[in-house]
Amino acid sequence: MSGEGPSPLSGSWRIMLLGDGSPTRHLRLLTGHEVEVSLILMDLDNTKAITAPKEVSELAPPLLRRQVWLKCGSNTLAWAESWWNKQEAEYHLRNKNQPIWHSLTRGRSELFREVDGLALVSGSWLEERFGFEGPFWSRHYRFFRQEKELTVIREVFSPLLETWLGSVPRKGFSLLK
Repeated sequence: MSGEGPSPLSGSWRIMLLGDGSPTRHLRLLTGHEVEVSLILMDLDNTKAITAPKEVSELAPPLLRRQVWLKCGSNTLAWAESWWNKQEAEYHLRNKNQPIWHSLTRGRSELFREVDGLALVSGSWLEERFGFEGPFWSRHYRFFRQEKELTVIREVFSPLLETWLGSVPRKGFSLLK
């Protein structure tokens, strides 16, 4: 789904899923609450997980993997994971409980974001935390700085976002994997 032409997704959901803006900024603007990051994991990634986006292979090892929950007020609105070259992560992610966007833009350097994939995902652990039955909208993208891949990020969004963005179809998208 490129975002061009007709789409079953509303404009607000296309911006959230396919746009190159900051999802943490969008969450703050939608809810009126600052985004809190609950760190789940930040460690060397030696697993070579088959579920990782293929773009992770473009990052120079050793790789660090970070997983977080994103909350606004009392609501958990997203789960995210990112992969980094270890040295880049140590430089850019000094405050592990801060949204990535804050860390990357503190020096006001330019970044380019490219959305690489959109999917519906399921998982009992997501259902438990979000309080909704899946599947859930997910996307993954890369940040580039000076034409070089900086990180790969995957996000999964809670259906609670429909409160602000309107309902979004999930049926008929089973081909997205």
